[in-house]
Amino acid sequence: MKKIINLLTGIALLSGLMILPTSCKKSFLDEEVINSHNTSDFQRTDGLDGLVIGMYQSLKFHFNYTWAYTTTNYGVDEFNVGGDRTEQQWNSYDGSLNSQTVDVAAIWDNMYTNINSANIVIKNVPIYYQGANKNTRLGEGYFMRAFDYFKLVKQYGGVPLQLESLEVIKEDFVRNSAKEVYEQVIQDFTQAYNLLPNTPAETGRITKWAAAHFLAKAYLYRASELNNDWNSDTKQADLQNAVKYADLVINSGQHTLATNFSDLWNFTTIDGPNETNKEVILAAQFSGNTATQGRYGNQIHLYYPSVYQNLPGMQRDIPGGREFQRMKSTDYAIDVFDRVNDSRFWKSFKTRYLCNNPAGAPKWTAANAPTPGQVGQVRFTGGQESILYIVNDANDTRYTSTNIALRAPSMYVRYFAGQPQSYLNAHGNYGVSQYVALSKFMDGSRNLVASQFGQRDGILARLAETYLIAAEAYGRLGQFGQAITYLNRVRDRAAYKDGEDRSSYVDGGVAYKTNAAVNTTGFVSYSDKNTYFESNNIPVSTVNTLTSMHLNSEADIFNSNKEFYDKIGAVSQADKFTEFILNERSRELMGELMRWEDLARTKTLVARTTAFNLEAKPIDSKHYLRPIPQTFLDVIKNDGVALTPAQKQAMQNPGW
Repeated sequence: MKKIINLLTGIALLSGLMILPTSCKKSFLDEEVINSHNTSDFQRTDGLDGLVIGMYQSLKFHFNYTWAYTTTNYGVDEFNVGGDRTEQQWNSYDGSLNSQTVDVAAIWDNMYTNINSANIVIKNVPIYYQGANKNTRLGEGYFMRAFDYFKLVKQYGGVPLQLESLEVIKEDFVRNSAKEVYEQVIQDFTQAYNLLPNTPAETGRITKWAAAHFLAKAYLYRASELNNDWNSDTKQADLQNAVKYADLVINSGQHTLATNFSDLWNFTTIDGPNETNKEVILAAQFSGNTATQGRYGNQIHLYYPSVYQNLPGMQRDIPGGREFQRMKSTDYAIDVFDRVNDSRFWKSFKTRYLCNNPAGAPKWTAANAPTPGQVGQVRFTGGQESILYIVNDANDTRYTSTNIALRAPSMYVRYFAGQPQSYLNAHGNYGVSQYVALSKFMDGSRNLVASQFGQRDGILARLAETYLIAAEAYGRLGQFGQAITYLNRVRDRAAYKDGEDRSSYVDGGVAYKTNAAVNTTGFVSYSDKNTYFESNNIPVSTVNTLTSMHLNSEADIFNSNKEFYDKIGAVSQADKFTEFILNERSRELMGELMRWEDLARTKTLVARTTAFNLEAKPIDSKHYLRPIPQTFLDVIKNDGVALTPAQKQAMQNPGW
């Protein structure tokens, strides 16, 4: 039989995966991956089931390696380059970011490989599939094809639409327009919505509510500024449809907002309650089965943490994570939050570590000992606080470059007393390796301190974003009062509640407590406290702050002096609303692998990086799209003849 060939990737790839059950199956994904197969396998129910499971495995790609963050969270307002500059070109937009850059082709290749699998499913399920799951399998095929083309159009704009499975080598491809790709994406997500079940037969399976969420998102994206050259005829209806499908998810009864924002990140054990939270609409399903982790497992936990292992009294451990220090939070990422009232900051960032290496703890010196009798004694022991990050403003007189040495052994302060506030220049004693780090992806379930293989699920869609999609669509329609109703559902959840301990902290590193690889009787770096009170310089309190977060009228949006309107140049109500919703998406979705696509679609990328990211220098006429991979341009042909340099340039995106 013929092997499955996909030339769209620029290299020959087998499409899809055959999946066979193992003796200790835990879920529908926890099975043995078999890479060798032929077309006859996909003319049977079991073969098609296996091919669909292979498509689910492809969702892990979005969390597997550097492409996960380089193409989504570098070169934006929220993050810039930390101490490891390996992929800096994605942030700076310098000349080394081009059509030959590895991650440019990685997205393209993997999306098209999975699209070919989806094409086989869409073609063969109606003919060969037997059983009650026929519509579900077909719906999964349509969903995956839409999901992958949606990713492609967000990154590259118009791309070739290949809607038939490739069972022989094909060399000629025509690049479709972005308009045509969006039409196909919306059509396929609609088919998926109509075919998929309300509730999943197995944990992790796609439902119609996942299709509705992404359908709403696709309508919103098509109506955004990047597509203004051609979307005028569909914009009004698209925004209405974005609301329609978002509402279907919100009112489905299948998904609800997590009670506490930290519930989303409180990962305590593999396949534990955190991973079945009803806010999650779709997640890439990772597990402790190393045979099915996908390439490299879930590696997002590596990229955000700042360095702690070489500081006094510290060593790297499983709960603290393996700190690759790639994603340094910007000052915008910190100041976009109301850090007194909005709990999301303190539940998204790690600000305190405990001493886990008392043998390396420093001693008091004559220069810093509180009393002469303490000179020569250790400053702290195992389990005591060792590293503090203070997120203060420039007027806090408690912190100077000299007096911080008298407090925590390692203390990092954003601004020293009297230091003027700046969003682009260095200040305080934060550095490229020491910064307050996003902690949403921490993973204490890993089996080795040095392991890169994360095992927690990767969230691809959750209900809070569905609310924000509806809010943005209403705002773009000029119905700001309706938008506020949806915004308040998210913001009210974010506010600290009566009686809530604002110094309390949790992240996924806490899974170390159920991890047999960790000696839980020893010292660990994990702290269940933050620096809320130290940073805000307020007395310990549990006063309700809901009224400070709740939006009471349009004036709370348009007259706010806390949304950076002056720095972005937003004057009109429409522009201010766009900036507000982007800020709210930051506050809710910070670091969740979608920021570049948001700034590109709204064409705010240049203004926002200019204001908040010192190194990023995107070009307005170029960097709202990625380059078409050279590996693709070099292998395709026109009437059997390789493309000329001029033909390749004509197929390439502008400026690349």
